Amino acid sequence: MIIKNIEAKIRLATFVAGGSFLTAIMIAAISCAYAYKQVANARQSVYILDNNIPVLARQTDVQMNRPAEYRADVDLYHSLFFSLTPDDKYMEYQLKKAMYLVDESGMQQYNDLKEKGFFNSILSSSSVLTLQTDSIALDIPRKYFRYYGKLKIDRRSSTVVRSLITEGYLKDIPRSNNNPHGVLITGWKTLENKDLENVDKNTF
Repeated sequence: MIIKNIEAKIRLATFVAGGSFLTAIMIAAISCAYAYKQVANARQSVYILDNNIPVLARQTDVQMNRPAEYRADVDLYHSLFFSLTPDDKYMEYQLKKAMYLVDESGMQQYNDLKEKGFFNSILSSSSVLTLQTDSIALDIPRKYFRYYGKLKIDRRSSTVVRSLITEGYLKDIPRSNNNPHGVLITGWKTLENKDLENVDKNTF
């Protein structure tokens, strides 16, 4: 009788220990799942300082926002490359920033324009170049873009407006301070750069 009581107590203790162990595992699993969800939600939250007051902003899904980032990167690159003033230091600064956003095709176009005296003509004629983006067409599956814009060249003697059409491809790369969108333009080339208007200024 005593032995049976001992065996029953051992079985009860084993059952209680096993149940406690399974319960602990379930609690730990639920806690881990909850903690992971909280961390995932926290990663999608960004705080922006507005007059030293933190304001919560929500990040959107990367893939959903990627087309907008592609367009922003293409627009930024063209603005840096073509919006110039008659200041050699400023042009050097602009073009240096632009080269972080493009592969060797950008440097090739830069060298071609330099050989043709494009940048020297900006200095000698005191020209101010302003680029206006009309549209940017994207083919997301191919990661291809076509840029449409108008380049205004304001010289002392005249104002010229040119149509600018370029094309290229987009490559995802790690984000950095010099390339915040994490996009590299590849195979960039100019398809059209022709005069639309050429208005002489009154010089007297």
